[in-house]
Amino acid sequence: MPQPTSVSDSALIATCSEALTAARTLLDAAQRAVRAAVTRDGRVDSALVDAEQTAAHGLAWFATYVAALERMLEWARRLDSSDGFGDREALILRAAFGEYLAQIGGGIAMSQTETVRPHDLGLDETTTAAFLTPAVSALIASGNTADSRARLAESLDGSSPDGFGDPALDDDTLAMIRDQFRRFGDTVVLPGGPVWHREDSLIPADVIAQMGALGVFGLTAPEVHGGAGLGKVAMCLVTEELSRAFLGVGSLATRSEIAIELLLRHGTEDQKARWLEGLIDGSIIPGAVFTEPDYGSDLASLKTRAVRDGDVYRLNGAKTWSTHAARADLLTVLARTDPSERGYKGLSMFFVEKPRGTESDAFPIEGLKGGEIKVLGYRGMKEYELAFDDFPVPATALLGGEEGQGFKQLMATFETARIQTAARAVGVARNALELGLAYGRDRQQFGRPIAAFPRVGGKLAWMAVETMIARQLTWHAAREKDAGRRCDLEAGMAKLLAARVAWANADCAVQIHGGNGYAEEYPVSRVLVDSRILSIFEGAAEIQAHIIARRLLAESG
Repeated sequence: MPQPTSVSDSALIATCSEALTAARTLLDAAQRAVRAAVTRDGRVDSALVDAEQTAAHGLAWFATYVAALERMLEWARRLDSSDGFGDREALILRAAFGEYLAQIGGGIAMSQTETVRPHDLGLDETTTAAFLTPAVSALIASGNTADSRARLAESLDGSSPDGFGDPALDDDTLAMIRDQFRRFGDTVVLPGGPVWHREDSLIPADVIAQMGALGVFGLTAPEVHGGAGLGKVAMCLVTEELSRAFLGVGSLATRSEIAIELLLRHGTEDQKARWLEGLIDGSIIPGAVFTEPDYGSDLASLKTRAVRDGDVYRLNGAKTWSTHAARADLLTVLARTDPSERGYKGLSMFFVEKPRGTESDAFPIEGLKGGEIKVLGYRGMKEYELAFDDFPVPATALLGGEEGQGFKQLMATFETARIQTAARAVGVARNALELGLAYGRDRQQFGRPIAAFPRVGGKLAWMAVETMIARQLTWHAAREKDAGRRCDLEAGMAKLLAARVAWANADCAVQIHGGNGYAEEYPVSRVLVDSRILSIFEGAAEIQAHIIARRLLAESG
């Protein structure tokens, strides 16, 4: 195990701190420049933000990089204070700062075909040149070098939960939870994952039952309602470990988290009494039904109608991308109750009970039909298009008993959903890293393991660095949520970056496998298709960047 070297560590941390100050200064200048470009009559103008989308979204990525470096510096300081900052951690910190600072100054890839550079944000050469302080220049020159990557790659240990760097968990209870679910993932989920993916089958009911017994679905629910009463950091750890084993299993609790949070925040006492216990113990499986065929992230335009008819509402309309809907016992449905109200104000949330479907009859109830959407990955729950035709829903199923509150109620769950999605992405990123490392060290070519070749070892090293960055950004958002502070910005940044890291890691792991990475018999091929969904659901990367940008522009005035 690498040993800490306190003197050099302190100097490195001090240099990173100085460089971070320079990055923040440049970010401030970028905020002012972009805001000036999208302001009309003293206010940020939506039409101008759309017209200047590259600059606005580039600002979001720029700010996410700076936030990532802030979290990495905090991580290093926590480890240093407990003598846990070893050579491996120093290499990770140095590479993270060196590479991200270089991209901030030279160009950040928002996607495979879009790179945003300082001049795209309205920054002139003088301002950008001032960013290259001695600390910044030193880290760019010495951070993500071939030698550093080689040393880091050599130190990686895929057999240990901390083998890719000490994450500074700093909590024995959380460490115990992580280890418990790592064992569950290794013994129960990993063996079944390839079969469930290959056969495109549902995750077995007994696996879901075991998860319920372990408290997965009520992890963050209050103990008074039968939950574990743990925080969002614990949720991240459990989600990461389960997603590392199989993304579908790691995602099972997402809909439960949403439904439970909706009930706890907005449900009537009768609604809580009816559904909370079953959601928490896993005996009630929920499904989220929000998206419509013509409207993805544009929830304000939803057309599905819920019309009051005595003691019931009658649902009519089409929904799509309804995960786990056939097996679900309870659907959270967003529908329009007031057609005269355009936009968000006419939307209401319903908790819709239905019988659980079977293989032969997916939707065994009159008024609700569904067709499966075949997908590349993210299997185990199945996706559906739904059609409601005068489907009766008791008026008591209207969340909170008040119409027109649906969008506001749903928005309150977005922070948790995006934090959990970021944690899912970290788990997938770790799985890709582990598979790539194991194959790279086992595969012999030209008389040595391919991991010994600089470009293979370099990939593995950078995968480890960005996995740590994504994890620290995600945990920070979770801690903010646990502290009761608004964290939509932090959650959005974590989701935006972690999703990209998962895809990049999976792509690199396939490349390390060579032709075998393209073969279905190798798990890494499944990880690749699983990872691709992460930058699409819970807000596509473009939508996520837009939301982050709007917050930044509003704050910079």
